[in-house]
Amino acid sequence: MPTVVSARFEDLVALALSVLIAEDPNLDLVESDVSVEDLDETIERHRPKVVLLNHGTLRSPTQVFSLHRSYPDTALVVLANSPTAADFNQMLSYGATACLSKETEARDVISAIHLAARGMHVLPQTATAHRGDPVRIRGVDQLTPREGEVLEQLQGGATNAEIAERLAIGVETVRTHARKIYRKLGIASRRELARLERQGLVTLERRSGVPTS
Repeated sequence: MPTVVSARFEDLVALALSVLIAEDPNLDLVESDVSVEDLDETIERHRPKVVLLNHGTLRSPTQVFSLHRSYPDTALVVLANSPTAADFNQMLSYGATACLSKETEARDVISAIHLAARGMHVLPQTATAHRGDPVRIRGVDQLTPREGEVLEQLQGGATNAEIAERLAIGVETVRTHARKIYRKLGIASRRELARLERQGLVTLERRSGVPTS
């Protein structure tokens, strides 16, 4: 179960995050309301999979870089007020796994936390992202090459039998790959995958040179 540490946020945002995470049986909020001065000590003590950072309370953007360098196995998800494209790019360049608007829909925040815990990067949909814009996920390299192929077929609406025929594998093997893909994306079904697609949350980019077999 991914563990989460939350920095100090405005009261309403802090309450919403606590409720969201508490309602998710697959996330464990180990500490919240952590001041910017105590972040290092708290991360050192808990070694969480994900830390939620408040862009407005950071001493400077370079604090993200410092945290990322000190705790490379911890994903940093930054929440900001009306972030600009420059804010997104700056946070990601300094090592954040995701940068989201505080106005992002609750389910998308939870999806971003799950994806960050699995080592995937959540990006603005376009280079001119605005608050409330959907995000996309860069991280097909986190899937095996075969899982990437199955995911492409699932996104195209192919049935398990059609995928099995196209990839020359068994139907049960397709089901096994699909279950693993859903788990890595933090979802449970084709219906949820379709929802993420409609929201622009599963635009996946392959690394160049990744084998396909």
